[in-house]
Amino acid sequence: VQQKGLKVKQVPAINDLTSGRLKIDALRPIDIDDLLGRDPVAPDPNLLSAEILSSVILVTGAGGSIGSELCRQIINLKPKKLILFDRSEVSLYRINQELSSHNLKENFIVPILGCATNSRLIKKIIEDYEVSLIFHAAAYKHVPLLEDNPLQGIYNNVFSTRCICI
Repeated sequence: VQQKGLKVKQVPAINDLTSGRLKIDALRPIDIDDLLGRDPVAPDPNLLSAEILSSVILVTGAGGSIGSELCRQIINLKPKKLILFDRSEVSLYRINQELSSHNLKENFIVPILGCATNSRLIKKIIEDYEVSLIFHAAAYKHVPLLEDNPLQGIYNNVFSTRCICI
């Protein structure tokens, strides 16, 4: 993991240290698979491609780290329309600009600024655009911050999910 010039390394496991197999200075770069906590599962391109092809897709939290990557992947599966929904103007603008640079047909991407806890807005989007599939990625994910702000975390993560489901 590298961020702003900071390199994070992993120390050997305690069993390797106590057995003498490795020394404490046997640091190694952290592999992304180390953070997963399980064996990686390769994506099955056929799993969702049939569902996405020619469908109207809504991605909530489209400007976030998870939502924007979902959008990048979905756009390659040729949906009929991709609706980007986010409450952050800056994030929504960035992902819209990035995806719009793909020379797609006009009105293929629809950026909508709003909050996923607004049930009336969500319902209107689903009805107006005849949404067939929703990827709900609008959520707070930084656990220490949410532990300090539990009510806002519950409001955003739980109630936005409720709005999407009803």
